[in-house]
Amino acid sequence: MSDHGRLRIFATAPLRGEGIDTLEHLGTVVADPWITGPDAPLRIYGEEQLAARITETGADVIICEADSCRGPVLDLPLRAICSTRGDPTNVDVAGATARGIPVLHAPGRNANAVAELTVALLLAVTRHLLPADRDVREGQVFRDGTIPYQRFRAWQLAGRTAGIVGLGAVGRAARWRFEGLGMRVISFDPYREEATHRSLEELLAEADVVSIHAAPTPETLGMMSAERFARMKPGAVYLNTARAGLHDLAALTSALESGHLAGAGLDHFEGEVLPTDHPLVGMANVVLTPHIGGATYDTEANHTRMIADDLARLVTGQRPLHCANPEVLP
Repeated sequence: MSDHGRLRIFATAPLRGEGIDTLEHLGTVVADPWITGPDAPLRIYGEEQLAARITETGADVIICEADSCRGPVLDLPLRAICSTRGDPTNVDVAGATARGIPVLHAPGRNANAVAELTVALLLAVTRHLLPADRDVREGQVFRDGTIPYQRFRAWQLAGRTAGIVGLGAVGRAARWRFEGLGMRVISFDPYREEATHRSLEELLAEADVVSIHAAPTPETLGMMSAERFARMKPGAVYLNTARAGLHDLAALTSALESGHLAGAGLDHFEGEVLPTDHPLVGMANVVLTPHIGGATYDTEANHTRMIADDLARLVTGQRPLHCANPEVLP
């Protein structure tokens, strides 16, 4: 602890909501967020820069989201490293463990946000919202002798089957939203007893909509292969608001080009960018968003509260709820 038992907290993650009051009760907060206004340039500290800033502020707790907590950062006398990510990939957890530093994190902070975007993509794809919007803006409501009712007819989602792959926080949040649309929901997750299907292939053959919510692991990367896209129902819709590495993009593109799949909604691409000349860009039945599933102010409020509450537990001798290396705790 710092002066008179209070923490000195250096926060490069954006903080928001009621959790700020908890942090200020625990100690002095120095805020230097890596992301601020919509037009402000990003700033991400490397490990040397972050170590220098922590030393400069005299902090014994770091709250970060994107900055690199490795190397010299771990040589500092830190009480805790707090990654506001669900999976603290920006932290060398093994290194922190070797030095006895607890790594707190915020699993599920963006579950509702990502689930909401999943539903938005589904509706945008199935109800042709983007081309319909374009026609209105271009004054082409009556295009080529047709009316919009002809061009944009669709099957309703109510009564259709949604197949969820991965029943983590986001998958569970998506499940009740699909049910709220009147859909029958099935699921596959080998680590969740509540999943309805023990085989991914069986789910793919049954679902009208397949929504991917699995974590990227050696077991799941590339899981949606050409063979598995072929197992999906003709006319099905594919959604991925998790990670692009979970599917074979070329195989997905082929399944769409052939007409086997009716559409797709994607929120992530390898390297965060899809080339503008990629075939998906020209497909009216595909909706593409630039990794914005968790981009809500609520996500920031959630991670602030979760980290603040766990820091309060830590300093009062209780066990934090979300610690990536609980073996370092007393």
